[in-house]
Amino acid sequence: MSLRRTLPILALAGAAVALTACATFQRGPVGNTAVPQPAQAVDLNRYAGLWYEIGRYENGFERDCEGVTARYAVRDDGLVGILNSCRQGGLTGEEKTVEGKAKIVEGSRNAKLKVSFFGPFYVGDYWVLARAEDYSWSIVGEPSGRYLWLLSRTPHPSRDVRDGILRRTRELGYDLSMVRETRQP
Repeated sequence: MSLRRTLPILALAGAAVALTACATFQRGPVGNTAVPQPAQAVDLNRYAGLWYEIGRYENGFERDCEGVTARYAVRDDGLVGILNSCRQGGLTGEEKTVEGKAKIVEGSRNAKLKVSFFGPFYVGDYWVLARAEDYSWSIVGEPSGRYLWLLSRTPHPSRDVRDGILRRTRELGYDLSMVRETRQP
């Protein structure tokens, strides 16, 4: 078979493998069968900076992660830069990081982003479903209801703040029994 015929077949096979891999990211239990649309606009300059994950729905790409943080930065090209990090296996484990970028979904008042960590091969949804007026906490999800992240500007928010985040998460329709608390140093 000539190279001219082989390359399209290889490209098609590679695309099929990539699509299958993306489909596997959608596996797992659904914690919210009716994810609401984001209700608040997001000022990206205020949202930028360091966030601590205080809870999440368990997922394959964060398995055994503690001390999880996300740093967001508004880039000159209009995208949002992302640096996620975690300690693998516990708070004293090896630090792992991954860089990504996000594009704002037009018409979403900056509350919906398309996030990519692996180039154009996998793009995921990132919806800021709720946030504090002062941007001290945020609840992030996506349309399938399989992923959820509870974020705070501090690694150990007060009990009142934590309870408020959980109450708001429940009001948004999420199953709190599926929330895995993230340990922070």
